[in-house]
Amino acid sequence: MTILVKNKHTLQIDDFTFNCCIGKKRSTKNKKEGDKKTPMGTFEIENLYFRKDRKEKPSTLLKCIPIKKDMGWCDDVSFPKKYNKIFKIKKGIKHEKLKRKDYKYDFIIPIKYNFSKPITGRGSCIFIHLTKDYKPTAGCIALKEKDFLILTKLIKKNSKIKII
Repeated sequence: MTILVKNKHTLQIDDFTFNCCIGKKRSTKNKKEGDKKTPMGTFEIENLYFRKDRKEKPSTLLKCIPIKKDMGWCDDVSFPKKYNKIFKIKKGIKHEKLKRKDYKYDFIIPIKYNFSKPITGRGSCIFIHLTKDYKPTAGCIALKEKDFLILTKLIKKNSKIKII
């Protein structure tokens, strides 16, 4: 099963079409850290991470992992062994904090872009996450919560996402 991101406003899976938003500077085949672009291509997806203190575990076949206070996703090019991986937050290492004050990461699914053998500087922290207003992201794909929860019911561990 493939999730298809058809353009900057449309995500489709099976017969379902959802509004979405992508990176502020659209999509690219040559992603770079911090360029505000969404990477083009077909990628696997990771586990689902969620804020257990705010949300119930969603109905999904994905492995669900509660987000803890000290969870971060490394986007620091100075730390190639940690780059584009989840890790326990440490001072001096730049990262995307997963336990945010806002709602955007109440549910996230990391996209396995630049993932198995990450190349530093090629982009990190590419997630499917939540939005309320469809404002462009820093490179992620964002959906309204009700659509995100429908998506989680449809996808499987071996689902892929294709970004055109």
